Amino acid sequence: MRLVLQKGIDPYTGATVWVMLDSDYQVIEPIQRYLTYLCSLKSPNTVETYAYGLKAWWEFLLSKNLDWRSIELSDLQDFVYWLRVGETGDIISMQLVQAKRSERSINLTITAVTTFYEYHVACKNIDPVEFIAISACKGAVRKGLLTGIGKSKPRREMLVKLREPKKFPGCLSDKEIEILVNACNRLRDKLIILMLNSTGMRKGELLGLCHSDVGDRGNNIVQVVKRLNNPNLARAKGNSRPIPVPLELLKMYNDYLIYEYPDIISDYVFVNIWEGEIGAPMNPKVLNTMFSRLTKKTGIKVYPHLFRHTYATRLIKAGYSADRVKYLLGHASIQTTLDIYNHVIEEDKLISVIEREERIE
Repeated sequence: MRLVLQKGIDPYTGATVWVMLDSDYQVIEPIQRYLTYLCSLKSPNTVETYAYGLKAWWEFLLSKNLDWRSIELSDLQDFVYWLRVGETGDIISMQLVQAKRSERSINLTITAVTTFYEYHVACKNIDPVEFIAISACKGAVRKGLLTGIGKSKPRREMLVKLREPKKFPGCLSDKEIEILVNACNRLRDKLIILMLNSTGMRKGELLGLCHSDVGDRGNNIVQVVKRLNNPNLARAKGNSRPIPVPLELLKMYNDYLIYEYPDIISDYVFVNIWEGEIGAPMNPKVLNTMFSRLTKKTGIKVYPHLFRHTYATRLIKAGYSADRVKYLLGHASIQTTLDIYNHVIEEDKLISVIEREERIE
């Protein structure tokens, strides 16, 4: 049975919603209840990712004639294999099989499934004993430099998880950033590059940026503010925070307002100017297209999140503490910062930060 995942707009709130339908176009209630709950907490992109993960899970359950309320660990393990190679039937191939999904993609799908069950356990829709079958309460595990440092609180951990290849995505050099800026013909696009490079913002934070967030009260700062229901569906994923920026960035912002910004009232900094609904906040797809064109034009493989890694690495190499980098990046936990950037943090500093975090917990 093939399921249908339908995207729509809530007529009352204007928010994006996802509807899961079966082959008879009937709503699959257990998934739908969870997706509706998730829409109030997560960004539209995250909800979409979880929705597709649950779609795959439900199709797997149907193909194996399994009841979603009664599953075992072996079912989840079979699901991982199913995600990797697809439906193979009873035929065993002696040839190498090409993986259909990456380790990261599969782990995201497993996360969607486990949080789906956590929700239904909390709502008392399923027996908690059934949920224990696919997860377990363990002590937090630290690897590498983190092994054996401090005490850890127990946390619920997935029993089925693939090892993801650890690969730092790299950084842009000052010369590459200069080339990218010079390759832009428009002030708005130049400002986007310099804003990302100077703040380390996420894509959703950039596209949700309002004029009131820039240069507050004469200070050289840009304020990241969490807002819901932006017209372009952008959402600040991390914590709200002020970020110091160079004066040159604010000067370019002023030039952009004077020479290029459309003659229209809009709260948003980055808007459509030449096509689409003029004055409407830029859509994430438009931003992705802009960077795809820059990659082809310059030969530099670039995307918005790469500036975030560049910004963080620059701060650490300049001597900023991991605590400060965590704050400026808007990470909820210092552990996220350390896991990504421990290759540029000195070991003694890394250990001291972890020990301090353990004392706080």
